[in-house]
Amino acid sequence: MVKIRLVLQGSKKKPFYKIVVADSRFPRNGRFIEQIGFFNPNTKDQTKKIHFNVNRIQYWIKNGAKLSDRTKYLIKQNNLIEK
Repeated sequence: MVKIRLVLQGSKKKPFYKIVVADSRFPRNGRFIEQIGFFNPNTKDQTKKIHFNVNRIQYWIKNGAKLSDRTKYLIKQNNLIEK
C-alpha cells in the first residue's frame, strides 16, 4: 500500500519533516517514491511553516495512496485539498 506520510529530517529538539509518498512496508526514514512537500514546526513565519505540492497530492490520492493521520490533519488545517 502506498502512503503519504512524514519523514523526520531534523535534529534533536529541532524537528523538520519532509512529506513523502512511500510504500508502507518501508521504514519511516527509509526509501520513498517522491517528496511532495515539507513541514517545519519550529518557524514563526506561517508562509515557511508548511509547503505542499497540491497537484501531486491529488494525483497520488486519485491513484490509491492513503494519508497518514498527521498529514491528513495538516492538509485539513491549511485547507489545501477539498474532499
